[in-house]
Amino acid sequence: MRAAGVTAFGGPEALSLLDVPAEPLGAGQVRVRVSAAAVNPTDTYARNGTYAGRDQVKKFPYVPGMDVAGVLAEIGEGAQTDLRIGDPVIGIVLPSGAHGGYREDIVLPARSVARAPAGATAVEAATLPMNGLTARLALDLMALRPGQVLAVTGAAGAFGGYVVQLARTEGITVVADASEADEELVRELGADVVVRRGDGVAARIRERFPDGVDGLADGSVQDAAVLPAVRDGGAVTTVRGYRGDGQRGLRVSPVLVRRYAEEQERLDRLREQVEQGELTLRVAATYPADRAAEAHRRLEAGGVRGRLVLTF
Repeated sequence: MRAAGVTAFGGPEALSLLDVPAEPLGAGQVRVRVSAAAVNPTDTYARNGTYAGRDQVKKFPYVPGMDVAGVLAEIGEGAQTDLRIGDPVIGIVLPSGAHGGYREDIVLPARSVARAPAGATAVEAATLPMNGLTARLALDLMALRPGQVLAVTGAAGAFGGYVVQLARTEGITVVADASEADEELVRELGADVVVRRGDGVAARIRERFPDGVDGLADGSVQDAAVLPAVRDGGAVTTVRGYRGDGQRGLRVSPVLVRRYAEEQERLDRLREQVEQGELTLRVAATYPADRAAEAHRRLEAGGVRGRLVLTF
């Protein structure tokens, strides 16, 4: 079984194509023949050893990857699914050791797998699970009502873009940050108000909403620097574990997508929203799996809009 992974932590060059054993199929699980696997920033942290002390990295070889798309190949006993063998599917992966999305065959809980969006290629479909579910969880944690105001930082990124689009479908007013080069993209995603990104973004948001916004999805990991944009008692979601400063009654919630890793109904709803044109699948570039190092190198260079995707 081919997989792109590492036998020691390091830079992008640590990634290579490896042979790993096929995973046994257990009760409640399904097997997916992987055609495409998205590359996320989380994958680079796992590759370079940032997560070495966490349970995701138990032993080498380590295979990164949290998103897959392919074909359903096998269904285990008692699996809760209405899918059939041969159906195009998407899945979210919680990596552990050799169990990661960068492999051509993977076994997942049946509830981590949903039908792929109709009309989407496997490469396009692979960009949806992790970022889409993370955005969905962020909005669920904030629980904003129609007419309330949400600020989104990193709005041109995959997570931020999905937050903007999902919030707009729920009648939430969105103020988003963007560079000059990304402003048109962020408006097309559905932001009502766009402010320039960078230092001082909280003040620029307050200029447009003097009372502060009701919620904030901090996709650009600005943490304390952007909290002043939020009204007292407002809701904040973060993507790198930041829990706030305990002031002004702010409800700060780190978003951990593993909470939704087996929420098949939510993943399937995201699929429906893609088919309805409410969510946009954005691919920046594709790489054969044996060029995973090149994909990581490009991602770490910054400025990628959309997802990089490995193909098998």
